[in-house]
Amino acid sequence: MSGLHELGALELWRQLHARELGAVELAEHLLDRIDRLDEANAFVHIDAALALERARAADRADDRTGIIHGLPFADKDLTPRAGQPASMGSRALAGQVADHTHPIAQVLDDGGGVVLGRTASPEFGFAGYTRSALHGATTLPGHASLHAGGSSGGAAAAVAQGLLPFAPGSDGGGSIRIPAATCGLVGLKPTRGRIPGQGGIGQVGGLSTAGAIARSVVDVALLTDALIGRVNGVTPHALSLRSPERDDGSLLAAAMRGQGRFRIAVLTGGTPWDSAADIRIAPEATDAVDVTIAALEAFGHEVGEVALPDAAGDLGVPGVAGYPAAFTDLWRGGAATIPIAAAERELLEPLARWIIDTSDRLTAGGLARAQLWATEYERRVLAAFAPWDAVLTPTTALTPRQLDWYPSDDGEADFHAQVLHTPHTSFVNLTGLPAISLPVHETVEGLPMGVQLIGRPGEEASLLAIGRQLERRIPWVERAVSRMRA
Repeated sequence: MSGLHELGALELWRQLHARELGAVELAEHLLDRIDRLDEANAFVHIDAALALERARAADRADDRTGIIHGLPFADKDLTPRAGQPASMGSRALAGQVADHTHPIAQVLDDGGGVVLGRTASPEFGFAGYTRSALHGATTLPGHASLHAGGSSGGAAAAVAQGLLPFAPGSDGGGSIRIPAATCGLVGLKPTRGRIPGQGGIGQVGGLSTAGAIARSVVDVALLTDALIGRVNGVTPHALSLRSPERDDGSLLAAAMRGQGRFRIAVLTGGTPWDSAADIRIAPEATDAVDVTIAALEAFGHEVGEVALPDAAGDLGVPGVAGYPAAFTDLWRGGAATIPIAAAERELLEPLARWIIDTSDRLTAGGLARAQLWATEYERRVLAAFAPWDAVLTPTTALTPRQLDWYPSDDGEADFHAQVLHTPHTSFVNLTGLPAISLPVHETVEGLPMGVQLIGRPGEEASLLAIGRQLERRIPWVERAVSRMRA
């Protein structure tokens, strides 16, 4: 069936469940497309034998209750899977093979998913674009001179090309939302603690969480439910946040209903990076926000404004200069856990080398002060946002970036260029809030532009409901399918 790749994940699941479609048939169709059509360099590894073995098992199974039974997905290249390459996009780890399977890969296996391979990531996921010396650049499908975003750029490019119906990613500073917006897709970063297998808890700074990318809101909800991994409606993990969805407790149910009237604030008063960078919001990003406001008002939602709390100064934590210093130190703290010997650092690319080398100079006191600052800033942001069901920002401040936008020879300058492109995403990770990127707009050149909706802790269901309402009015799914056909 030539059009299988155009169907959404939920419709594919329905056909698989009804035995109108076989998992082998679907996997073979997508494996063939990957082999012929991955011009964006979305995949870095394919394991057709494993995929077909899993698909045959799915077709034989009498029990088809797995939440993503028979549906194809791919691991992000940062996610270990036993027996598969484990380079994490780095020449320093080239040729290594994982000896264990990460809980995120395992929970999708347990949900009945069929893994096809591995999607591209920049070295250790440090960048908001996807390029590595090991695997090359992942580009915006249909635009070979533009980045696809990152660090889950391979996941987004795979979905945008019709190589996967949805894809898991991870997000430590915008790494799901940025490529989703760039590639014209929906991307959800859940609340800290929401995803048992990788939810930020136990990490330095608590920044990174797993999440989902797809063409539609309902498909993102379906994959997020699979990542949560409920059993009989209960999340089987002591550290997982329980949140108050109604009915069967699934995010998919909330997304399919798409109901409710909400109080939504447009973010004003700059970004947390303003003290360190000359942030400019492109007209195309402003247009995306304006399109969203008009649609929200047409649905009868209350739309107002809210300003971010001041992100400059020590907030009562002496020795911290403000948000840029605190976030960067937390980012370095996470990098300090990467097991790269000093002798191997010459193999690192400039961005990773700058982050890891400077992490060597981060003291225990400096990291503790950064965490204390972040905790105080989180408290202030949550207090400011508390009256609102969601807060609206651009996802990216600029249009999709040319391949040479990010310097390849200066790690610090590279980091600064990323801040200019995406100044609204990282504070959501620092505060642990959920956020969804929605592809509401296109530039006159036909490039996607997204907006970000930031929710209350544990209230992914509200974000999905708002997103589903906007999806009924703005034809981004049809646009995504049209791009695949172009």
